[in-house]
Amino acid sequence: MRLPPALIAHTEQVLREILRFTGPADGTLSRYFRDNPRLGARERGVIAEGVYGLLRNKSVYTNFSESGHGPAMRRLALLGLADAVGVDALGGLSEEEAAWLGRVGEIDRTQLPPALRANLPSWLFELLVARHGEAETLRMAEALNTPAPLDLRVNALKGTRDEVIAALAEAPILGQPTPYAPLGIRIVKKPSIQNLPLFQNGVVEVQDEGSQLLAQVLGARRGEMVVDFCAGAGGKTLALGAAMRNTGRLYAFDVSAKRLAKMKPRVARSGLSNVHPIQIAHENDTKIKRLAGKVDRVLVDAPCTGLGTLRRNPDVKWRQTPAAVAEMNLKQSAILASAARLLKVGGRLVYGTCSLLDEENDAIVAQFLASHENFALVPMKDVLTEQKIPLEMGDYLKLLPHLHQTDGFFAAVLERK
Repeated sequence: MRLPPALIAHTEQVLREILRFTGPADGTLSRYFRDNPRLGARERGVIAEGVYGLLRNKSVYTNFSESGHGPAMRRLALLGLADAVGVDALGGLSEEEAAWLGRVGEIDRTQLPPALRANLPSWLFELLVARHGEAETLRMAEALNTPAPLDLRVNALKGTRDEVIAALAEAPILGQPTPYAPLGIRIVKKPSIQNLPLFQNGVVEVQDEGSQLLAQVLGARRGEMVVDFCAGAGGKTLALGAAMRNTGRLYAFDVSAKRLAKMKPRVARSGLSNVHPIQIAHENDTKIKRLAGKVDRVLVDAPCTGLGTLRRNPDVKWRQTPAAVAEMNLKQSAILASAARLLKVGGRLVYGTCSLLDEENDAIVAQFLASHENFALVPMKDVLTEQKIPLEMGDYLKLLPHLHQTDGFFAAVLERK
């Protein structure tokens, strides 16, 4: 079935706004769909797929678009849509456009120059090549430019992984155990799960396996006092609360009232009663100081460039800059230093990011340890053994999409001596 010609115009229009890179692509798309309520579910899906395909392959598509005719934004929209649904499904193409798309489709992309094939901004490509070599960077880039599967985390208070996999099969949705996270389920085809009783009743939450592991390495236990320092919308908070078996006190700090508001219905669904969401003004808020020296465990999922999440958020790579990385580093160091004050002697802190860059990861931890003699690094290999996670790591957790099929994650465990 051919798609209506207007679909190309809609894609062109929303792309024009997204490619300004003034905000996240998913927010811009959502707003556009709200403003155009006549677009059906299938049409919205095709536009989104075309846009995300273009964002993933922007370097290659910009190069290809130079050979076509007509407005540049229309050419880019056509390339994204053709990859999403095929040339034959597009209505409203001129003969010239159809022939051009046919020629572009025959190009062997594996023969393109490496910097183009990686579809990364040049500063990031060069940085990764300097650290990992060209071949490894291309493998990483290919994984980062492939859409992520859907990962779920089972709420251990409400079910087991085997029970949930069996219940999903009745839907029918095929789920498989994730290789490392003991409560993770991977759904390869992405169904809508919002209407499933399993989701509505808080038996499962959507959470990448890497994010699940970040919460698990904290090792939160029953009856402890635990702080999720940058809680966001609460994915890791919920995982920690369940690990604590709904006992003790779990504080969820965040500077954004909007993010904490999104957490409330998730906490209600989960059945947790030990979560205390608290809005803070900044990392040195007096609400934090009151807990200094009293906390058993602190999770710092620090604000970062998000370059490990490109499978889901391909626009991030085009929105970040080296200057933004330097700005993030100052924020990350300040947050880690403030969060560390909460720990009692023997308490543990996990510093984590969803970044691939050493500047946001190893360097921040090394800098912290150099100025905090009362803290020691707990080798990640020891923590993984404690938590029975079957991963080979050294001092740090470093998850990479092309090696572990997760988002890119970093974590370090620090203990107060």
